[in-house]
Amino acid sequence: MTNTEIRPVGPEPAHTRKSRKSRGSRGTGRTRKASESTAATTIRTRGTRLLAILFLAPTVVGIVVFTVVPIVGSVVLSLFQWDVIDDPRWAGAANYREILTDSTVLVSFRNTLVFMVLAVALQLLIALVLAIAVNGRMPKWLRSVFRSAFFFPLVLSAASISVVMKYLFNQDFGPVNWLLGTVGIPAVPWLTSENGAMAAVVLAYVWQQFGFSFLLFVGGLNNIPKEVHEAAALDGASGVRKHLAITLPLLSPTLLVASVVGIINALQVFEQPYVLTAGGPGDSTRTVVMVIYETAFEQLRFGEASAVGVLLFALIMAVTALQFRLSRRYVHYQ
Repeated sequence: MTNTEIRPVGPEPAHTRKSRKSRGSRGTGRTRKASESTAATTIRTRGTRLLAILFLAPTVVGIVVFTVVPIVGSVVLSLFQWDVIDDPRWAGAANYREILTDSTVLVSFRNTLVFMVLAVALQLLIALVLAIAVNGRMPKWLRSVFRSAFFFPLVLSAASISVVMKYLFNQDFGPVNWLLGTVGIPAVPWLTSENGAMAAVVLAYVWQQFGFSFLLFVGGLNNIPKEVHEAAALDGASGVRKHLAITLPLLSPTLLVASVVGIINALQVFEQPYVLTAGGPGDSTRTVVMVIYETAFEQLRFGEASAVGVLLFALIMAVTALQFRLSRRYVHYQ
């Protein structure tokens, strides 16, 4: 025997039909609300994406127009010979062969690398020492005064600073040599000797640029937990020991950023050597960007100038890639 459901024969009772209709209407309502919620979420998502695109569009367009297009144009132009007056002529790799055998170009790359090492090392050292000093115990208003004073040179134009520095480093009547004379040091030919000219250019550049690294280090020092230094002090660590064993490792990400930005800027130095020494004496302070400027706008050899620019771009990319490669070993994140 099997259990068989016995359904009454005849019309369905009214209350049963109403119950079924109410259940169906509730189900349809829930489905409609779910679909409306999904549609609203989709509209909000599309609106958010559209808003993000509108905000990002000016930046993206600026990068494409003022960065990507000039880079591509420089690479293409480096394969041609062009003096603005005549039509461009295809040169291929001839421009690169010419600049790689040009002693002035090779000397400019050597000078730029020497300048980069001296300037970036001195800039980071001064900025780090001053940041540690300002971050010590002092009134808040005095700390703000130092921050503003150290950052102020960065907002000035490099050309105007170089004009003032040219007066300060003058061998005959400059205040620097006057101060040295008061302590018995003979006048230094800052701008007329090879070593003195490079030193003057480095000092002028560092004086203007160290404020940026200084602010980075101040921000990085503020992010280091004070409890770490307090624990080291309880263990008997001295001030120098704390900075070497605690501050520098915890500040290594900030050091990486400061060094990357500092090296990129130093490899593109132009105003300081151009105004202070005009690349002299001889070619002792002539930099790569100065060679690009002189080749393009004084000699009207835009193809060769673009080739030098492409090599400088490749050098900057290679040095930056090397820095990030080495950072895997020497940079410690909290």
